[in-house]
Amino acid sequence: MIDLRRLHVLRAVAHYGTVTAAARALHFTPSAASQQIRRLARELGVDLLEPQGRGVRLTPAAESLLTHADAIQARWEEAELELHAGRDEPAGPLHVAGFPVAVSVLLAPMTARLRERHPRLTVRIRETDVPESFDLLFEGEADLAVVEATPRNPPPGDARFDQRPLLDDPFDLVVPEGHPLAGRNRVGLADAAHEPWIAPVPGSPCRLHVMSACGAAGFTPDVVHHARDWNVTAHLVAHGLGVALIPRLAHLVPHLPVTRLRCADRPHRTLLTCTRRGGHRRPAVAAALAELRALAPTAVA
Repeated sequence: MIDLRRLHVLRAVAHYGTVTAAARALHFTPSAASQQIRRLARELGVDLLEPQGRGVRLTPAAESLLTHADAIQARWEEAELELHAGRDEPAGPLHVAGFPVAVSVLLAPMTARLRERHPRLTVRIRETDVPESFDLLFEGEADLAVVEATPRNPPPGDARFDQRPLLDDPFDLVVPEGHPLAGRNRVGLADAAHEPWIAPVPGSPCRLHVMSACGAAGFTPDVVHHARDWNVTAHLVAHGLGVALIPRLAHLVPHLPVTRLRCADRPHRTLLTCTRRGGHRRPAVAAALAELRALAPTAVA
């Protein structure tokens, strides 16, 4: 009989990429995590890790085992659902996660609605970046997350997660008041090709969206300033330091001397809901998803 706790350690190594990172997430020491995997390997009579440079990698046998491990996790979610099948009313704790804009515009109003309609349900919100949202789902610390779709996310067919489109969030070109483009109803990104640009910091999900949108319009932006927060970006624009693409869901500080322009190119980012595989059928999660779908059409109006 396989010890499922040891199997979970192996899943964590696959998810985080190293034994050390997996051990940290599971609150193990690296040596204890390694020992769990060695014991699992002995139980199965196969090698699960092999040296790769200074680290290790999963063997083909381990990759095959993980396919079954992910299926076991999904079946466990289904088993929990069946055990509580008679409890249709959402109740108990519900842990949700999302990046800052998603928390402000979607998860906060969702939680307020759920509190009114399902008083036995307690929602806990956690602001995270996109990679951490997937980590929290994997660890069971979150039941639902709203994330941006990026090439760095787990693929849509990843057996651990259920990822579903929620909405497309258009990017607006933001220019200072009085800018030559400010009087237009709609602009093409190529019209701003020779402007100085303010862009998200390297490595952030929206950096990929901005650079890809400009590339699709036929130019590489001259990025002179970087910012993490959309309101910081807008303040830089307001002082005439450049132009920027800012998603429509990002609510800017009122009365800033900037103009938001619709883009004919229609650059956008896609927001997804994400649960563990099978988790979307839980009554509490299903109720939260229903509220998010109701909020989505008006969020980007």
